[in-house]
Amino acid sequence: MANTPSAKKAARKIARRTAVNKSRRSRVRTFVRKVEEALASGDQAAAAEALKAAQPELQRAASKGVLHRNTASRKISRLAHRVKALGA
Repeated sequence: MANTPSAKKAARKIARRTAVNKSRRSRVRTFVRKVEEALASGDQAAAAEALKAAQPELQRAASKGVLHRNTASRKISRLAHRVKALGA
């Protein structure tokens, strides 16, 4: 347990930041899941719309440090590839 005032404050800050990051991560997963569901149903139009909504969420998570930049790029790229393949 934190003893010094500064350590107690740091613990409070970490708790707040963890809650925010958890919320952001959950939001990203929801958007990605919507794309996955649209892909599974075989509806390319819905999948494209879902991807269009998910892409900024992934990029925002990367900019906020919830995801690594390359991880977000990789996820966007792979989803886009799958959406495109669905139409072909």
